[in-house]
Amino acid sequence: MNISVIVPLLNEAESLPELTSWIERVMNENGFSYEVIMVDDGSTDDSWKIIEELNAKNPALKGIKFRRNYGKSAALNVGFEACEGDVVITMDADLQDSPDEIPDLYNMITKEGYDLVSGWKKVRYDSKIAKNIPSKFFNWTTRRMSGINLHDFNCGLKAYKNEVVKSIEVYGEMHRYIPVIAKWAGFSKIGEKVVHHQKRKYGVTKFGWDRFVNGFLDLLTISFVSKFGKKPMHFFGLWGTISFLIGGIIALWLIIAKLVHLHNGVVFRQVTEQPLFYIALLGMVFGLMLFLAGFLGEMIARSSSDRNKYQISKRLGNGR
Repeated sequence: MNISVIVPLLNEAESLPELTSWIERVMNENGFSYEVIMVDDGSTDDSWKIIEELNAKNPALKGIKFRRNYGKSAALNVGFEACEGDVVITMDADLQDSPDEIPDLYNMITKEGYDLVSGWKKVRYDSKIAKNIPSKFFNWTTRRMSGINLHDFNCGLKAYKNEVVKSIEVYGEMHRYIPVIAKWAGFSKIGEKVVHHQKRKYGVTKFGWDRFVNGFLDLLTISFVSKFGKKPMHFFGLWGTISFLIGGIIALWLIIAKLVHLHNGVVFRQVTEQPLFYIALLGMVFGLMLFLAGFLGEMIARSSSDRNKYQISKRLGNGR
């Protein structure tokens, strides 16, 4: 099968017939073998009923329904597990992503050798204050922290090699950072394509400020876990040691200063009466706590079931 199209959706009943018809036309015009997997993320409208009707007309259209709303990341992850196409395309169900982009995205994966291609909605039709400005700040921050030079990390229109989606796990609000997750999984050829952005035709946007805040916190999480998930002592042990040493040096300096003043017969405050002593004590306690956190993290990481789980891309001969 050439292409799997994964469409996560929530209360998009009005747009589904037009979207599926558009996808079907593009696939037929280009002679692609395909499947469309629609993941209903707990819709409360008639979305699932329409998916059933569309499936009856076209078996290439498949559906997965959640009992309640779990979020876009969960919907994508389930779609990734179910898809079978050589190239996997994700797009939103609100008709703001154009299926006409699919052939070019497919060629960038199959002919140009990209592992992942992310769409870039260079010209947007969203509210500038409510979405565009926060989005630009979010993308700038993600570029700086991840080292991946993309302009629109959160664009729903993306293309992947099948191997990529089978090698990563998406959860929480991590769908915004799939390029980052893919990079840390060893897929470094990540490209970008300017795509057409259309005005929302039906329904209402699902964007909210809470998603913007949660997205930033998730960026910190994925950055930390990617670097230190299997070696927590490298982070906690380092900063714990630094904190403990700083506190110890300050305490030692106070004690030496006290002894020197006593030797010279100069009146000097008790060590425990000095504010620096408590700063030193805090530094040593904090450093010890960080070190213990790193030690416990190492114990947990070494006992986890995936401690030796590696991604093997190629193998020759009968090596085991």
